[in-house]
Amino acid sequence: QLQLVESGGGLVQPGGSLRLSCAASGFTLRYYAIGWFRQAPGKEREGVSCVSSGDGSTYYADSVKGRFTISRDDTKNTVYLQMNSLKPEDTAVYYCAAWAVQAMCVMSRYAYNSWGQGTQVTVSS
Repeated sequence: QLQLVESGGGLVQPGGSLRLSCAASGFTLRYYAIGWFRQAPGKEREGVSCVSSGDGSTYYADSVKGRFTISRDDTKNTVYLQMNSLKPEDTAVYYCAAWAVQAMCVMSRYAYNSWGQGTQVTVSS
């Protein structure tokens, strides 16, 4: 059974860093596009970053470009989201999701059909 488990969230001060992990089980992650999404209270779930299957090309939302880095460790079947220079507006529940496609990833949540349970990130002083 395909499963995704996020971890690494927490409370951090503005300007701080966190690294989120998305561990996959029941499937081989490198054959899937993996996306990171976030949802703040009262807001739509939005795409943050994604990594494509195969060549591992990556994409970022403009709001996080230059601050966040997505990476994939095939030996651990895990995708990471390194988040630096965090801002209060980054506060949200962060989810990873998988899409069984041999193509470039996209940051539309409607493309992904397997989701983790989410991890809370709170940026506050």
